[in-house]
Amino acid sequence: MVATGTGIAPFRGFLRRLFGEGNPRNKDFKGLAWLFLGVANKDSLLYDEEFQIYKQQYPDNLRLDYALSREGQLNKKGGKMYIQDKVEEYADEVFERLDQGAHIYFCGLKGMMPGIQDMLKGVCDAKGISYEEWLEKLKHGGQWHVEVY
Repeated sequence: MVATGTGIAPFRGFLRRLFGEGNPRNKDFKGLAWLFLGVANKDSLLYDEEFQIYKQQYPDNLRLDYALSREGQLNKKGGKMYIQDKVEEYADEVFERLDQGAHIYFCGLKGMMPGIQDMLKGVCDAKGISYEEWLEKLKHGGQWHVEVY
């Protein structure tokens, strides 16, 4: 799950359904819900207290990675840490999980998508993969989900 700002709302629903509603089937979930959230600063981390409870209760099933663009985190080039930079830090693992059938969801401002797509293309190029073919495979397999505004 990759979100910017208020794009976190749908993912809050996902996480609440997986970890927070007291559903007895929740303990049957053996996968990983991995949230990347990009915001300006810690004050903009919507629902973080709730997410930290889920992470504490389900440490093997939830990962949280935040990109705080205005609070001193720097990307590998020394610039501000944006969402695409945070995802890129884990590119090998993200790609491996996608190769194994994981889904990737994007919610938030549509302005994040060019940076995300440029980063993914760069990772594909470094891996010797055709970005267009890789993306088409994800779309055809129903693994690529974009809800931006």
